Amino acid sequence: MSDPKKVVLAYSGGLDTSIILKWLKVKYNCEVVTFTADLGQGGELEPARRNAEMMGAAAIYVEDLREEFCRDFVFPMFRANAQYEGLYLLGTSIARPLISKRLVEIARAEGADAIAHGATGKGNDQVRFELAAYALDPDIKVIAPWRDWDLTSRTRLIEWAEAHQVPVPKDKRGEAPFSVDANLLHTSSEGKVLEDPAEAAPEYVYQRTVAPEDAPDQAEHIEITFASGDAVAINGEAISPATLLTALNEYGRKHGVGRLDLVEGRYVGMKSRGIYETPGGSILLAAHRGIESITLDRGAAHLKDELMPKYAELIYNGYWFSPEREMLQALIDRSQEHANGTVRVKLYKGSANVVGRWSDDSLYSEQHVTFEDDQGAYDQKDAAGFIKINALRLRLLAMREKRGK
Repeated sequence: MSDPKKVVLAYSGGLDTSIILKWLKVKYNCEVVTFTADLGQGGELEPARRNAEMMGAAAIYVEDLREEFCRDFVFPMFRANAQYEGLYLLGTSIARPLISKRLVEIARAEGADAIAHGATGKGNDQVRFELAAYALDPDIKVIAPWRDWDLTSRTRLIEWAEAHQVPVPKDKRGEAPFSVDANLLHTSSEGKVLEDPAEAAPEYVYQRTVAPEDAPDQAEHIEITFASGDAVAINGEAISPATLLTALNEYGRKHGVGRLDLVEGRYVGMKSRGIYETPGGSILLAAHRGIESITLDRGAAHLKDELMPKYAELIYNGYWFSPEREMLQALIDRSQEHANGTVRVKLYKGSANVVGRWSDDSLYSEQHVTFEDDQGAYDQKDAAGFIKINALRLRLLAMREKRGK
């Protein structure tokens, strides 16, 4: 790859990406444009703008993408009830395609010939960033400094920063106890004190939820309304996707909902241990399954559940912009046409349980399932023939076994 003249960098404003900004300028003698996305990670983003200015960025983009993130990425994913390896709600994974999309768009607008990210060579994020970028622009150049430089320890990183006039905050001089990634959907913590999967995570790792045992002793009920599979209101108040998820996060935080201690199989091959907090997402998943339970046909619901692991794996591995994910999304979205109605969820000491659900599109027929007189809605004699037909192959197998003896 020829040396780039202008690079768009995914920039958090922290020490690592500030070092990357400087490293790009030193190594390639190029202009660096910074892009900082507000995905609901919390904290002020203005310091990132100021740091980029101080580091000599050629142009600075700081964008509030919370609504787009929820509307176009999180909500479509939740229509599928996606959970990687049956547990992980994909909070980090689903943010990467949006960041990559904006990196590519800004590169085009700025006439840049490369983009850069701060993901390491051991993790999944490098794959996610780059697969998304190449899917959107096959000619884009991607620079991944952690794979190229020789700054292989925290000590060497800080020494390089000091030698090149990159300010190093006092709290960054020691080893970080763990690494954190956050957005509106979740917080992910990995590394250092969490690397031994046999040891319980210290309570201070948890940042978004109170400990379930410290949650209120009184349960709280909320009602979530859905339209075509997307949550659109809480307790009857219609609100935007990002506002809704923010509100659910607060309910989940208060009641200690959404903690997960997981050892997962990374796409690059190794296993890693992470502590995830997805308070609002955990409530949303329970509620969405609740509305589907009365509005989806059994065949459609079971097919969705069969396809979900594949869909989740595609997102985890970085294939959001792949044709197979889009094909599955079309099927999933078709299944949500009648996923309309309201679900009541009980929140109590770490749990989010559906305790009521209703819909004008409900397939639930009390007349058919009642233990009282069903007024002829269902003829129980029909079950005998149903059972005999379905038992035929089993009886033939049993006859063969009997003959063999």
